[in-house]
Amino acid sequence: MSLALLCSGQGHQNREMFDLVTVLPQARPILDSASIALGADPADFCRTAPEPALHANREGQILCVTRALAIAAALFPTGAPPETFVAGYSVGEVAACGLASIWSTNETLMITERRARAMDAASGSNDQLCYLRGLSRPAVERLAGRFDCALAIVNPGLLFIVGGLRSSIDAFCAAALEDGAAKAAPMPIYVASHTPRLAAAVAPFLDALAAVAPKPPSLRLVSATGPALVTNPSIVLNGLARQLTDTIDWAAVLEILAERGVTQILEFGPGHALAEMAAATLPWAKVRAVDDFRSIEGIRQWLGTQ
Repeated sequence: MSLALLCSGQGHQNREMFDLVTVLPQARPILDSASIALGADPADFCRTAPEPALHANREGQILCVTRALAIAAALFPTGAPPETFVAGYSVGEVAACGLASIWSTNETLMITERRARAMDAASGSNDQLCYLRGLSRPAVERLAGRFDCALAIVNPGLLFIVGGLRSSIDAFCAAALEDGAAKAAPMPIYVASHTPRLAAAVAPFLDALAAVAPKPPSLRLVSATGPALVTNPSIVLNGLARQLTDTIDWAAVLEILAERGVTQILEFGPGHALAEMAAATLPWAKVRAVDDFRSIEGIRQWLGTQ
C-alpha cells in the first residue's frame, strides 16, 4: 500500500474543522502554537468568529495549515512512514513542508503567517478568486486575458481557478457561462493567489523563508511548482516563492502520484475537494477525506495503522 497525504488550501473553513483533534494530547501543542499566531485558540476561533473573519486570507491560511499539522500529529505521533507521499494545494504546500519536517511546527506556522501577511500587503482590497468548469485551458486563458484576470490553478476535469479584481471576476464568470462553461462562480477567497497580482509579495516571503534553516524532507514531497518530486530544500523554498505569482498545476501533481503507484490517499481538509479530484484521477486508489470520519480512531483503522 502506497500512501499519499494531501494538504488542502483555504476556502472550506468551517465551525467544526478542529472537532476531531481539540481534546487529543498529540494535537494540543500545535493548537497552542497556532493560538499565538491567530490570537485565539483555533477551535474557539472557528466556533465564534464572524463569517468574514473565518474566510479572511490570513486567518484562513493559519487555520488550514494548523488543521493539517494537528491531524498529522494525531494520526502519526512519531511521524508518517518515510515512504509516504505528501503534497499541498496552495498554502497546503506550506503544511506539506511541515509534515515532511522541513521546518518545526512553530517555524511552519511563522512562515504561514508571514506568507499571508505578504500576500495581503501585495494584493488589492478588491481582489478575488473564482472557479469555472467545462472550458479548455486555452479558452480559459483567452477569457482571463480579456478581463485582465489570470489563471491561478489548473485542476483535473477542466476545473480552473482564476484570479483578478472582484468586478473583473464577476464579468469573467458571466462571460464564461455565456461561452459554454458548465459552472463559473466567485469563491470566498479575497486575494488573487498564484497570479502576477502578487508579485510584490515574493521578496518579503523569500525573506521569511531565508530566516529559517530548512531540513531535507523526511517524506516524499511533491511540489506543485514544476511540479516534481523534490528532495533539495532550496528547490522546495524556491517553488514556494514562485507559486505566489505562478499558475499551480494540481492536475500534474495528481498525475505524479498516479505514476508513482499511489494506492491510498487521505485529504486532511477542511473539505473533500482534493479527495474528489484524486478519486477521479486515480480510480484504482482508496481515497478518503478526514471529514468523512467521525474520529481519529476511524481514520487510523482505515489507514491500517492500528
